[in-house]
Amino acid sequence: MDYAAQLAMTLPEVVLSLGALALMMVAAWTGPQSSRAVSWTAVAVLAGACIALVGPASSGGTAFDGMYRADAFAALAKAMIYATAAISILLAPNFFQHTAGDDLKPEYPVLILLATVGMSILVSAADMLMLYIGLELLSLASYVLASFMRRDARSAEAGLKYFVLGALASGILLYGISLVYGFTGSTMFDQIASAYAAAPLSGSGKSLGLMFGLVFVFAGIAFKIAAVPFHMWTPDVYEGAPTPVTAFFSSAPKVAGMGIALRVAIEAMGPASDQWRQIVIFAALASILVGAVGAIAQPNIKRMLAYSSINNMGFALIGLAGGTAEGVASVMTYMAIYITMTLGAFIVVLQMRGADGEPIETIASLAGLSKTRPGMALGMAIFMFSLAGIPPLFGFYAKFAVFYAAVQAGLFPLAVVGIVLSVPSAYYYIRVVKTMYFDEPAGEYGPGDRLEGGLIALTAAMVSPLGYLAIPLLGGWTMAAAKALF
Repeated sequence: MDYAAQLAMTLPEVVLSLGALALMMVAAWTGPQSSRAVSWTAVAVLAGACIALVGPASSGGTAFDGMYRADAFAALAKAMIYATAAISILLAPNFFQHTAGDDLKPEYPVLILLATVGMSILVSAADMLMLYIGLELLSLASYVLASFMRRDARSAEAGLKYFVLGALASGILLYGISLVYGFTGSTMFDQIASAYAAAPLSGSGKSLGLMFGLVFVFAGIAFKIAAVPFHMWTPDVYEGAPTPVTAFFSSAPKVAGMGIALRVAIEAMGPASDQWRQIVIFAALASILVGAVGAIAQPNIKRMLAYSSINNMGFALIGLAGGTAEGVASVMTYMAIYITMTLGAFIVVLQMRGADGEPIETIASLAGLSKTRPGMALGMAIFMFSLAGIPPLFGFYAKFAVFYAAVQAGLFPLAVVGIVLSVPSAYYYIRVVKTMYFDEPAGEYGPGDRLEGGLIALTAAMVSPLGYLAIPLLGGWTMAAAKALF
């Protein structure tokens, strides 16, 4: 394959990389006064990258000696990532306008673009080294984003914790990759799968080494999606990072992490599905339980949503445990609905500002919101009920999809346990709704931003019963993406 054809397949990454480098130069030469212009240009770059997904970038071909895969699965994941990255950029100017001493800097959208390049590479990786490059590019940009508010001690702490634990996770992942390479002689996913198929999966030193490699690779990926037991960083980082960054962390990297988990599980380790399924089932149920229990007593809305993120990744992993095309499609469906719900919830959090414009993050401050800001309260109620999976909201369909996929794969006990564990998960969501609708008003918030209000209305409509109208379209996209892995 000639070089031009390979570049055509990687056109989204090329657009993002060139855009990030150009905007970095603009930021260096013009300073803070160009922040808004750079932000809007970055959104335009993301839109261009999204358009570039049509054509060779989703054709199903491979580039760079098979290390990069341009298929429908990667295209769907990238579309979700680019959309959430654009929203995270749009939310930033108004947030930083109300933070004392920490104005929006043009480096913010540049870092989002660089993180997006990493995620884009990650979901297209067909080689362990390509996986690692994408993950590290995402991670390095994320560490800076978490500590972006230099005058805020919580933000600095969040960045440091994320860096230390992220470095540990990267080391674990690299060790897993080295073991897999040592016992298979390759870092390519298809060749690793052939080695797994040829090796006896029990009773030999080779099989033991392969299994250890598998466990460590999954551990490194589990850190990115905040699955138990690699979730420890999530509450502190979500609380300390600027809220637009937290909204970004809760959505785009989760799609990228879940995307590469699906690709590694199916393409690289498909013959070892009986082995990795046990790991995934444990991580799924533990994440659901820890997320539900941890969120119950949280007074801070961002920490509560951090545990909600852990909980929701557990439900998504139930679909992965099936190891079927239907299971993969259910995970992609879940992620599409989840990022809409969680982005909407974080946009409501962005509107929680006092009369002086300073952010307020306590759940208690939502008391009586239905009386002072009924539209904002209705939006938050829709997001909370949808995250809880209460019908007829679209979040119910997301949970139904993964449970149904598990039953189809013969994992009926897993589906039953998951349904039972979803009951306590609903408590902390309902607590927020009770605070807004049944408690006496705690005080009025400052005026809301029109862009934020519009995004709340849009995302609330998408996860309302109106979302069911999109099922044929969403189902077609997710099944086409799933079949690309098989």
